[in-house]
Amino acid sequence: MTAPAPLRSPSATTSSDRSIDDLDAAICRLATGINAQSYRFLLLVREFDDRFGWFKWSCRSCAEWLAWRCGLSVSAAREHVRTAHALHGLPAISAAFADGKLSYSKVRALTRAACLHDEDLLLAYALQATAAQVEERCRQIRNVAPESADAAQRAWKRRSLSIWRNAANGTLRITVELPIEEGEIVARAIERAVEAGDVTGPELGEQSWHAQQADAFVAISKVYLGGSSSESSATADHNQVVLHVDEGALRGGAGRSDLPIDTIKRLTCDGSVLTIVEDADGTPLDVGRKKRTVSTALKRALWARDRGCTFPGCGNKRYIDAHHVRHWADGGDTSAENLTLLCSYHHRLLHEGGFRIATDADGGRYFQRSDGRAIPRCGYRLNDVLDDGVDVATLCGDDPASAEGWLAAVVNGRSASADARGVVT
Repeated sequence: MTAPAPLRSPSATTSSDRSIDDLDAAICRLATGINAQSYRFLLLVREFDDRFGWFKWSCRSCAEWLAWRCGLSVSAAREHVRTAHALHGLPAISAAFADGKLSYSKVRALTRAACLHDEDLLLAYALQATAAQVEERCRQIRNVAPESADAAQRAWKRRSLSIWRNAANGTLRITVELPIEEGEIVARAIERAVEAGDVTGPELGEQSWHAQQADAFVAISKVYLGGSSSESSATADHNQVVLHVDEGALRGGAGRSDLPIDTIKRLTCDGSVLTIVEDADGTPLDVGRKKRTVSTALKRALWARDRGCTFPGCGNKRYIDAHHVRHWADGGDTSAENLTLLCSYHHRLLHEGGFRIATDADGGRYFQRSDGRAIPRCGYRLNDVLDDGVDVATLCGDDPASAEGWLAAVVNGRSASADARGVVT
């Protein structure tokens, strides 16, 4: 029994009947039509959602209904619904999409950033760029928004390292997920170890690139276990990570950034800064001189004064950064009066976790949480977090452990109050 021949359209012709140029033109015409139909599809989705059409099928949302009825994944359905509603306030992008000039991939990216940028300028760029370039440009624009700090915090909270040992194969697998700026440090260290020839096994030319990186990772671990590290190499040019950010964005204006703007500010607190003047298309016009924001002599003076991380209760003396209390992008100078030492953990929290350094009436500095509560240098006392008139004995009883638990709940940001029975909730 022979298999049936594949179905073909009566008007279809074999590929040999057309030239490559004809095929190219036909595919592009169809793509333009698909783009226009995608716009009409999103208009219908938006109207359907506005009229709560999905409720008729007992669905919980339009995205759930769209995934069920149209065979989309739930994540793709959510993006379609989001994009459909975002287009409502973007007339220029909507018009280009309706004419088939923009693909859905480009429009999806544009709707995430157009509210932060000039719509016409962004559209002009998208019409001449690839979908990948539009996605990257829009990501950079979103990094300037204040909400980008939340994304940076989420990326940091997702950091993880897992080790799985396979005794049968005699191997060990290490999986690491890091924020991109810290992952680049690991990647550069591995590349440097490969370049230095710190690999083992057969001749280098006989190894794959992945094998060389694995050997380099082992070499880096051996250096740490051996206790030998070179502080002077930390500032070498071949160990730098280059990030792009618009100067206007650093000063609180519009622009683009490779990473969330608060992450950029943290990294540039104590690092090399190279100013490159570019035109609107990103072509370098002038490359300035590299400058070190915190000199070695100034860093020594800060160590003599602070002796380590100055965050209340932290005695860390390793992985210390110099933090500008008033960032240099905002006009803060690089002086001992405007600098303080912070460990990398608290430096990240200060930029991306909502903490800040404030000044009291006497000109002294203190750390402040995002809710405005001051962080005392010697730790919270119970009276510091109670409202006037609250009786400690009624609230926590005579049990010290109860009082300490309640205090920890308040300090960690959880809501704590006492009901009529004095039970902490």
